[in-house]
Amino acid sequence: MNLFFWKNKKKKHNKEIEPDEIFLDSSNLPHFDVNQFEGRLEKPISLRSFYFLCGVFILILFVVFSKVWILQVRDGEMYVKKSENNRLKNSLIFSERGVINDRNNVPLVWNTVNPEDENYSLRKYIDLNGFANLLGYVKYPTKDNAGIYWNESYDGKDGVEKFYNSSLTGKNGVQVIETDALGNIQSSYKIEPPQEGQTLTLTIDSNVQNKLYEIISETARKVSFQGGAGIIMNIKTGEVLAITTFPEYNSNVLSDGSDSKEINAYLKNKNNPFLNRVSSGLYTPGSIVKPYVALGALKEGIITPEKKILSTGSISIPNLYDKSKPSVFRDWKAHGWVDMRQAIAVSSDVYFYEIGGGFQDQKGLGIYNIDKYIRMFGMGEEVKGFFNGPKGTIPTPEWKLENFQNEPWRVGDTYLTAIGQYGFQVTPAQMVRAVAAIANGGKLLDPILTKQEYFILNEKTVDIPLSDFEVVREGMRKGVMPGGTAQALNVPGVNVAAKTGTAELGAKKDFVNSWVTGFFPYEKPEWAFAIVMERGPKTNLIGAPYVMNQMLTWMVKNAKEYTKSD
Repeated sequence: MNLFFWKNKKKKHNKEIEPDEIFLDSSNLPHFDVNQFEGRLEKPISLRSFYFLCGVFILILFVVFSKVWILQVRDGEMYVKKSENNRLKNSLIFSERGVINDRNNVPLVWNTVNPEDENYSLRKYIDLNGFANLLGYVKYPTKDNAGIYWNESYDGKDGVEKFYNSSLTGKNGVQVIETDALGNIQSSYKIEPPQEGQTLTLTIDSNVQNKLYEIISETARKVSFQGGAGIIMNIKTGEVLAITTFPEYNSNVLSDGSDSKEINAYLKNKNNPFLNRVSSGLYTPGSIVKPYVALGALKEGIITPEKKILSTGSISIPNLYDKSKPSVFRDWKAHGWVDMRQAIAVSSDVYFYEIGGGFQDQKGLGIYNIDKYIRMFGMGEEVKGFFNGPKGTIPTPEWKLENFQNEPWRVGDTYLTAIGQYGFQVTPAQMVRAVAAIANGGKLLDPILTKQEYFILNEKTVDIPLSDFEVVREGMRKGVMPGGTAQALNVPGVNVAAKTGTAELGAKKDFVNSWVTGFFPYEKPEWAFAIVMERGPKTNLIGAPYVMNQMLTWMVKNAKEYTKSD
């Protein structure tokens, strides 16, 4: 019997012993499986442990309820919006770019399905030569590697696509796309529909344009001209029927941008296919400026149309320092006695030397009057609108001082300027305006490409009597007759008035620019033209007059509406 039992027996002899008061020792445990905790008494958890566990549970509940309050109360509105954005997202709808048609509604540029990116359309350009520098090309919308568009519009890069970009560009739309939790599209609807760009109807006749290019390109290749350009313009409205330049690029290739080999070939082409030669090409004009010098001489009264000047093939100016070495200015041919009409027709250099700079008893306009009248017809100034380009150069004493230090102006410089040589430079766009003003009696028009531009038509009147214009027109008509320099344009079916020009180039004068300008039908003029064939061999006899001969011959048969005289 243990000690605990003995003590209690002494204290309480009459108290019955309870089972849980008996302590067991090892001798009492022979039949318990201690490995299964049999016979072991459990010790109750202490109050300290209980309170600690309660504190942990309370802290956890506090954290949970705090987070719930933050999500539901404080930031609830923000998370609602985020949830909606996860389910609904805005998507860009690209607008269709405006199509471009010719005057007869023949499509020149339109939109096609993009097989690689259905979000926006591809531009397609007419499959005819001669339109690239007119129409230009575009750069498409661009996206990054994540598929996000950082450039959301088409960019016009040249020609009509660039100049009329604001009209051709539509307004992109927006649509809302609803997705499920896995990102699958459930529905979509437009909240802002796209707006298409404007349709442009050009004044161009695509058949005339294409034919003009074919003739220019074939002539250039045949005779080794570096390039060529041509423009035909209405003398009453300024609308352009055809404008083309050779060589050119391919608008589809540049817009697509994938054919690096062909694009590099364009970039390396020394003849510059990216140059719009009509508006931006600068050329020495040669004799095509003579009609304007003639108009200045008539206006200033320094000569009458009937007065004749003798061309023996040259004139000589005495050398003040060495009489044995006079300055000789040659004509391209000895023409004999010629009046103004005949001088224009046969393009007598001597005649225009004398009325330009004076000789013996014949008074000349002088360089400042030449400059004045040349500028009255738009040379030396920018052409407005689509045909804007360089001003060009009209040689003057100030120009010479600026470009040739300490070189005084001499009468020989005036002679050369009067026949369109020396430092003279013009663009075909300037020259078609000028010759149109001769045809219409002095109205200088800006060329235009769309009929919508009529209301902003720039027009100024040249202050020269109509009778003087008539003299010059008659001289240009005689130039198309047998014996005239423009007789190649004596085409059956249409009467033409024209002036040719051959401008010598380089120190050795081995190359020339070949020009022809004029208008038709002669009786009731409607259309003016300017053709230039650039830098061809001097010995060649085929040039701009041949190009216009072929063009007029084709038009008489295939585009009679432009050649017939009402």
